[in-house]
Amino acid sequence: MMALVMHILQTAWATVFDVLPILVILLFFQFAVLRTRPANLKHIVIGFVYVLLGLTLFLVGLGEALFPLGKTMARQLTAPDFISVAAGGGFSWMSYGWVYAFGFAIGFATTVAEPALIAVALKAEHISGGAINAFWLRMAVAFGVALGVALGVFRIVSGTPLPYYIIAGYVVVMVQTAFSNRAIIALAFDSGGVTTSTVTVPVLAALGVGLAGTIPGRSALVDGFGLIAFASLFPIMSVLGYAGLAELYRKSRFKKGDRSDEL
Repeated sequence: MMALVMHILQTAWATVFDVLPILVILLFFQFAVLRTRPANLKHIVIGFVYVLLGLTLFLVGLGEALFPLGKTMARQLTAPDFISVAAGGGFSWMSYGWVYAFGFAIGFATTVAEPALIAVALKAEHISGGAINAFWLRMAVAFGVALGVALGVFRIVSGTPLPYYIIAGYVVVMVQTAFSNRAIIALAFDSGGVTTSTVTVPVLAALGVGLAGTIPGRSALVDGFGLIAFASLFPIMSVLGYAGLAELYRKSRFKKGDRSDEL
């Protein structure tokens, strides 16, 4: 218990120094450039204290729960006994089916719970007047992340170079962008960025490092990182694809409506 308290205090002290530059910049522009006293200063101070407490507890939680959990799951799913039983004996990239399934599931679940994505989806629905549905936008992004993480896990298992996947992925994105509605392009790229936030990044980092550390012939440093790149890239594809399918569906309904009117 005492060790945990000391860990929390050390993390809190480090967090203060991490956040301090942000505070200095804000105060400099507020008092030296704008030359005004900020409104609701008391509330700002209280909020800043909440930020420090939240970041401290979040960082402690990462070290005590999420990182160990990701490594433990990767170790269990790649244990020789489990792989042998699940695959019926023998080892190949096809022997790691449950690892791919876990990567897909954890990618989807963490993205759905991502606060940054929820905020962007709600804002997009509000700005578009309901033309963009926040729920389905989140589902499209979550599916893209899930697919990307599963493919990223396959990359770690197979040991293939990361640049091949990223270059091919961005080629697909460029082709999709050329044929997509301008109204959805910027939102699609932002949707890829907001997935790499407070919930998704720690879990994927722990999964990648843990997986690379347990598969023979893989390096935790060389092969363990890269899942976050997949989590940023594939949501762009999925949102652009979702927008394209929605547009085709809308046009098909419009044509049916025209025919019914003619009749």
